[in-house]
Amino acid sequence: MNYVTAEHLSKSYGLKVLFEDISFNINEGEKIAIVAKNGSGKSTLLKILMGKEIADQGSVLINKDIQVVLFDQEISFDPNLTVEEFMMTLDSAPIVALKNYHLSLTSTDHDFIEKALLEMEAHKAWDLENEMKQILSQLQITDLSVQMGKLSGGQVKRVALAKLLTETRAEHRHVLLIMDEPTNHLDVEMVEWLENYLSKQKITLLLVTHDRYFLDSVCDTIWEMEDAQLYIHKGGYATYLENKMIREENLDATIDKANNLYRKELEWMRRQPKARTTKSKSRIDAFYDTEKVAKTDTRKQSLELDFEMQRLGKKILELKHIDKAYGDNVLLKDFNYQFQRSEKVGIVGKNGAGKSTLLNIIQNLEKADSGTIETGETISFGYFSQKGLAFKEDERVIDFIKEKAEYYPLANGRSLSASQFLRLFLFDDQTQYSPISKLSGGEKRRLHLMYVLYQNPNFLIFDEPTNDLDLPTLTVLENFLLQFQGCLIIVSHDRYFMDRIVDHVLAFEGKGKIKNFVGNFTEYREWKKTQDSETKKLDEAKSKVSVEAISTPSQPKVSKKKLSFKEQRELELLEKEMPELEKKRDLILEALNNETDYDKIAGLSKDLETVSENLETSEMRWLELQEMLES
Repeated sequence: MNYVTAEHLSKSYGLKVLFEDISFNINEGEKIAIVAKNGSGKSTLLKILMGKEIADQGSVLINKDIQVVLFDQEISFDPNLTVEEFMMTLDSAPIVALKNYHLSLTSTDHDFIEKALLEMEAHKAWDLENEMKQILSQLQITDLSVQMGKLSGGQVKRVALAKLLTETRAEHRHVLLIMDEPTNHLDVEMVEWLENYLSKQKITLLLVTHDRYFLDSVCDTIWEMEDAQLYIHKGGYATYLENKMIREENLDATIDKANNLYRKELEWMRRQPKARTTKSKSRIDAFYDTEKVAKTDTRKQSLELDFEMQRLGKKILELKHIDKAYGDNVLLKDFNYQFQRSEKVGIVGKNGAGKSTLLNIIQNLEKADSGTIETGETISFGYFSQKGLAFKEDERVIDFIKEKAEYYPLANGRSLSASQFLRLFLFDDQTQYSPISKLSGGEKRRLHLMYVLYQNPNFLIFDEPTNDLDLPTLTVLENFLLQFQGCLIIVSHDRYFMDRIVDHVLAFEGKGKIKNFVGNFTEYREWKKTQDSETKKLDEAKSKVSVEAISTPSQPKVSKKKLSFKEQRELELLEKEMPELEKKRDLILEALNNETDYDKIAGLSKDLETVSENLETSEMRWLELQEMLES
């Protein structure tokens, strides 16, 4: 089934052409990723498909039987709504049926109750509330009573993502799901869950993402937007790279042929008299077409640069017995680490685990509760934070960079001009002389990144550098960092980026514990999964032994006479009561798993706590009496 047909679309802003005369189809079941440099028109194309913007030329035909759903970077919401109320603002028929069903629970109107039940049945909405809660839980949103205005930016995005996924599940019509950078502000576990969720769901998806592992796992087609054109690649990221290389090689060959022809035709043009015949006019027109191809600039600035930075001394950075906590929330506990020359360290862990706090402590932007930090005299930090770039609205890109320095130093006395360095990071001449305020969000992030590198630090600290960066920029950055001779710390949830760059991982595992792991991120994840599996098996074995010991207590020995009559009676009662408490606990757990009413869940949770405490007390007393028997 065809969802979308677009023909001959063109869109420009002033002199900047985003795309020109592009055509495409989206069919049911396709999962498409868009890859392009920031500012190439990815978000504009999505808005045109959503009807939020209009193309300058061309047409978009959307099948009347489908619904288009967008997960955007900008999220609008009423800050006074609770999370649950925000989730229920969906206007799809199954959600409306669910809301009416909740109202019917306190209604005495039999006709309304009957209608609500029929709606629930008609829209198959019985399991929808459980699915909604499960999605929120996977995205670490557990308190549904908190107001949206009190959530962090990352939490708001996760709630909005949960709402969108619920809407997609609730709609039994055909849905085109459009997602713009869905993995930003998600930790690795959430990204992997979303990756698995989208890859298994039978949905039609159009996706903008910089996460290459995510892209490869979820999508089967890549749209490449470059030079105002759209190139379609069937396959994953590797296929796209191979096709792109072949296309560029073919283009270079075409340009070489055009250059040879251009030289001959130029000589002919110069010999022509001013009065030209109709026959020569067609050749003249062909000359200008050849000239356009011949002058196509496909040069890529090489990143094989010999950097000249301030040398690192013998002492670089050493942290000794660092502690940091906020109340009962322990982030760092007796943390020790000594950085070595040219070391590239990746820091990973859940949101709020203390990763950014450690970066601040290292740079003396925040004080540790205890411990010492020794920083070498030659260290020059370069910090790329999540706060963004401070700039004057009307300041041009090139002037902003030149304020720092006119040239970037290379070895042997050579240098790159500010303009050449900007070109390294994909800022063409036109963009360099544009006001910073005219840049897209991704282009501003790229400029911020380039500004940090241009200061020529010898110790780089990156806090989530890949958020909102496009894949071409990430490739440039990775090549730069692979040649970087200084020290590097990266906090990132981008698994591909971390695998390519880091050789050492510091993993925040909670309660101040930090695992020091030698290897890349994927190697750490595999090690962690193995450790978790072994721990789980060990816990299950211990639990099994404990259950067997309780359910089949050893036969009374002669030494049982050491127990008083009262103690003997107590032991016999415990052996009868414990199985009953276990059975009661299991029944409560089963009821909790099937319950959706919040008040009932709260009551059952309280009962479970009471029963569990009684069972634990009984087991401890039973063990004490057994020890008295065996002594």
